[in-house]
Amino acid sequence: MPRSPELIAPRASASGPIIALVTDLKDWHARSLSKAFAALGAQARPLMLPACRFDTASVNGLILPDFSASLPDAVLVRDMSGGSFEAVTLRLGILHALQEIGIPVWNKARAIERCVDKSMTSFLLARAGLPTPATWAAESQEDAAEIVQQEGGPLVLKPLFGSQGRGLRLINSADELPAPAEVAGVYYLQRYVGVERNGFHDFRVLVSQGRVVAAMMRHSPHWVTNVKRGGKPVAAVADGVMRDLAIAAAAAVRANFAGVDIVYDRDERPTVLEVNSMPAWSGLQRTTSIDIAATLASDLIAGLALPAQRNV
Repeated sequence: MPRSPELIAPRASASGPIIALVTDLKDWHARSLSKAFAALGAQARPLMLPACRFDTASVNGLILPDFSASLPDAVLVRDMSGGSFEAVTLRLGILHALQEIGIPVWNKARAIERCVDKSMTSFLLARAGLPTPATWAAESQEDAAEIVQQEGGPLVLKPLFGSQGRGLRLINSADELPAPAEVAGVYYLQRYVGVERNGFHDFRVLVSQGRVVAAMMRHSPHWVTNVKRGGKPVAAVADGVMRDLAIAAAAAVRANFAGVDIVYDRDERPTVLEVNSMPAWSGLQRTTSIDIAATLASDLIAGLALPAQRNV
């Protein structure tokens, strides 16, 4: 919906767009984005969602630290810290509220929800007709055991809300399933499609505004190829098939930008493993001359001129 002047206080500064950078970390990514926005005449201000709150007696219904009664021109969500279900719901609610007011949010809370929940990502990819491994998610260990027995082949057990390759297990038989307490009561199982080809490798493709920005291959002697788990980033060029698949995967979750993980199966067919709405790119940056932070910042600033960006 359009921004309503009577509901939105004016910004404290009119020198250029003010971008709220959602992050709990002042890391390399945040610094790179702040520098990139500054080069475009915009100012990036950190916004820590745990410090934000709803206040329906205020002019905008929200209190955002470092913004007084004003609001940013746009929001870019770099990362979100974990917390209780209630805390995370509140933080996402802040992003939803900003979107309702008419502030462009990249990525929108709905897209983040779709990607953080791996089961919903898999559901949406399959619904869109995109190649992705068969996936199951259930709360019952008995149901999980039945799935493993029926499949008869290796399945990857992943934390539903996990990232960076943490907590992945290869399950070959039902007796290898951990107790419910070890998986937060949810068994997310995905058919294993990895293939050993002088080690293991997959691809991370970064998509922004419907186009591929950069891609890399992640190579590892282990089937878990994430850079944080020891995978080596290697320069790669996405061919037409991979590009189209990555773009379609980002569109399936309605993300403005996303890191799409693609692997080639035993029949040399590309398949989407995951879509990340808050992707890190330090490893990818080492493989390309493209300034990724500058590209994301430029895309967001360009999008401010498009009314559709405020209404979706």
